[in-house]
Amino acid sequence: MTSKPNCALIIMVASILLTSCNSKPSDTSAAQAPSVETDFVELKAEDANTQVSYPGSIEGTVNVDIKPQVSGYLETVLVKEGDYVQKGQSLFKIRPEVYNEQVNNSSAALKATLANQATAKVELEKIKPLVAGKVVSEIQLKSAQAAYDAATAQVEQAKSALGSSKINANFTLIKAPVSGYIGRIPNRIGSLVTPSDATPLTTLSEINNISVYFSMTEADFIALEKHGETLGSNRQVELLLADGSIYKEKGRLETASGNIDRSTGSIAMKAVFPNPNKLLRSGGTAKVIIGNTVKNVMLLPKLSVKDIQDKFFVYKLGDSSNVEMTPIEIEGGNATMYFIKSGVKPGDKIAVNRIDMLQMGVSVKPKIVSIDSLSR
Repeated sequence: MTSKPNCALIIMVASILLTSCNSKPSDTSAAQAPSVETDFVELKAEDANTQVSYPGSIEGTVNVDIKPQVSGYLETVLVKEGDYVQKGQSLFKIRPEVYNEQVNNSSAALKATLANQATAKVELEKIKPLVAGKVVSEIQLKSAQAAYDAATAQVEQAKSALGSSKINANFTLIKAPVSGYIGRIPNRIGSLVTPSDATPLTTLSEINNISVYFSMTEADFIALEKHGETLGSNRQVELLLADGSIYKEKGRLETASGNIDRSTGSIAMKAVFPNPNKLLRSGGTAKVIIGNTVKNVMLLPKLSVKDIQDKFFVYKLGDSSNVEMTPIEIEGGNATMYFIKSGVKPGDKIAVNRIDMLQMGVSVKPKIVSIDSLSR
């Protein structure tokens, strides 16, 4: 008799539990996530400045290896490493005794040939009247003339030998062919030096102007020609020094080679800079900074772009305060901005912050900001 009331009680409790369980999910789903406050920029086409830097090596406009033109022992070093010398200034002296003796020997040989020439001339002048008086034959006159001509030729040969020996003697004093800074001096007094030595006595760099040599890819070279002035119009460039500072003098961009290197796909370039204070030295390194203006391009901060497996996406504001993930194509940029090629159009509003919190269809509370207020 007591089983029926118990069954009714059990059924009542089960119904209450079932009802309460069904009501909790519906209450949770009714609660909606709050809108995400997000900044947006409205895209527009405008001109943009961009910079590209290339590492390069510094060289003087004139770099000369100083080598001896005669062999001998180094007698005197007249300069120090790092000295600035003027054109024609004496740098090194080789022991000259051997070459001075060659000069003396050549001088004596010249005197002997001059004496022989004088004797031959006397003989020729003596025979001429005898031939005229038909005392001797013309054969003897021709023989005397030939002897005189031979003596004259020997004189010229001796003069040439004397000139050569004097030149060699002068080569024992080595002078600066140009003005510039002295490099390292590996040889010391007493060293035997020869013209065939692989290592020069020193190097001399003229650095009133310097050249910075660097390589540019074929694509960059084509873009440079297409988007800016031609190289022949004295395009100005800047130089980033090794200490991170910008060199105060502007440079001029030139090609160092007229052809693309097939093995590397690059072209050799150089930038020429004035160096009035001699701050830049041969052998140094720096980065050439090339600025360019890109016309009529849409800019977008890099922080607003998502890179997913080498594809780029942005969040575009929809009509109902929702965002849509949109793929885009990029055609370059600068330090903080991308240049947008396709995927969006002027007038579109693109999220520039909190993009990690956004996803397709998420409701946002948009705030339009100026792209100029963002750091470029």
